[in-house]
Amino acid sequence: MDEREVSDDYSSDDDYMADYDDVIYEYSDDDYINDAHYVNVIDEKTETRKVLGYAVLSEADIKKLQEDAITEVSSLLSLSRGEAINLLRNHGWSVDKVQTEWFIDEDKVRRSSGLLDKESSCLNAKLRDANVKEEAKKIICKLCSDETSSNNFASAACGHLFCTECLLKYVKASIDGGAGCLGLRCPEPKCKIALDQDMVELLCVDDGYREKYRRFLLRSYVEGKKWIKWCPTPGCEYAITVFNDLGEEGFDAFCHCKYGFCWNCSEDSHWPVDCRTVARWAEKNSREAENTNWILANTKLCPNCKCPVERSNGTMRMRCRPPCSFVFCWLCLGEWKTHGRKTGGLYKCNIYEQAKAKGIYNEEDTKREMAKSALDRYTHCYERWSSNGTSRDKAREYLKQMQANKTLDKLALMHDTTARQLEFITDALSQIIECRRVLKWSYAYGYYIPDEKVAKKNFFEHLQGQAEDSLERLHHCLEEEMKGFFEPDIAGSTQEFRKVWAKLRELTSCAKTYFENLVKALENNLADVESCEEGRSNERLQVETNSTADKKEK
Repeated sequence: MDEREVSDDYSSDDDYMADYDDVIYEYSDDDYINDAHYVNVIDEKTETRKVLGYAVLSEADIKKLQEDAITEVSSLLSLSRGEAINLLRNHGWSVDKVQTEWFIDEDKVRRSSGLLDKESSCLNAKLRDANVKEEAKKIICKLCSDETSSNNFASAACGHLFCTECLLKYVKASIDGGAGCLGLRCPEPKCKIALDQDMVELLCVDDGYREKYRRFLLRSYVEGKKWIKWCPTPGCEYAITVFNDLGEEGFDAFCHCKYGFCWNCSEDSHWPVDCRTVARWAEKNSREAENTNWILANTKLCPNCKCPVERSNGTMRMRCRPPCSFVFCWLCLGEWKTHGRKTGGLYKCNIYEQAKAKGIYNEEDTKREMAKSALDRYTHCYERWSSNGTSRDKAREYLKQMQANKTLDKLALMHDTTARQLEFITDALSQIIECRRVLKWSYAYGYYIPDEKVAKKNFFEHLQGQAEDSLERLHHCLEEEMKGFFEPDIAGSTQEFRKVWAKLRELTSCAKTYFENLVKALENNLADVESCEEGRSNERLQVETNSTADKKEK
């Protein structure tokens, strides 16, 4: 698996992710980040590995990037902080885009971003300076119609005055409504001037609303960037950024929270299965079609009232629901009173078997058998896809507990060794986590192998079976044989411990090898088998052609 070796996937944050402090930022239009961390990505077309980089960003890192952009635009264009934020938000937080479009058509950029045009901006600044020198006077608020001192009024850059109480309610209601508060406009009808962060901060003394607004603003930075994505884990506050153009390709990114996801589709890490297969599988899992298949495979229409009846026991005797209550045979659908010992009793139906032998076979039965076969196949793949996902989650949780409880340190004291020498245990657990992931998605891949691709299907099931067997042996050794040594009362001798130690290391290596074989085959979409099949087909065709030619000559 090259750099993706599972033994290193979870052992250290630094192995799989670059720390922000070590990153040198060089801002371009899309804020690519130069970083020393690389991952391998398979180029399916050329079968070569492309080297791509990514970094994990904390909220503090994102805030720094955001503040740098705001400061640069504010300084460059001599704008307030709030105006700079509106410009950047309207241009995907790209400093280069703001700068380019600003110098092409400043007035157009101002209008689209909710800023006053240049002349109005200068005039309003003079008016505000003049108003400061005036004494307070009574003004009627256009929102609440109350008359109060002008000292209790505020406005956006447009100068439309409203009492601070009404403006505060307006702002709070907008913040409660979600991220749309970032595009808040002056409440004056037809006025399109923005009510920016400077005004929001001035009005909202309540830290709760301020913080909520700031979080929306921070998230807008990530969501406006093509090359930054939030980690999909619920509650995780990290983001991932890449600095190479991936095109339509994706790769697995691993967050500091230990969650891995596909950069391309943001689904759970599914390499080496492609995003298209994952999307088809997800759609199938959520579709109502599977319910239809189940109904078709497990129910029949009552011969009397035509309502579907589910077979809930092993006998052939079926009774329809009241008020119909018609009793009939599950196989031949004949009335049950014509059945008995002579027809095979409760568990067989000779009438049906005889009709089947004569070729009198209902088309509905054919559809039902096909539906049942398809449903059984889907159920087989889905159950194993789901169970491997659950097993992986449990293993990840167990690894977290081991690290939190410093289990290796305690075990080292019990068996006169060092925690570093016992890292093979966490390596084994990391291997299990990664193998469960690969195995989980291999079932989604296997489901879509066409039935006519017999050799491909057999080869896949062979590789999958080998990998699964090696994983089960490894998992059993860790859970059943190794876990006993973790308890002080039943820890056993150091000699016994070292035997299991050696066995666990060997099984870890074995599982790694088998899964590397499976992954390599899936990366190539089992192309080697298909090429062999095609070669054999061409050989058979050549033999048949030669045979036909020989017969013609004779």
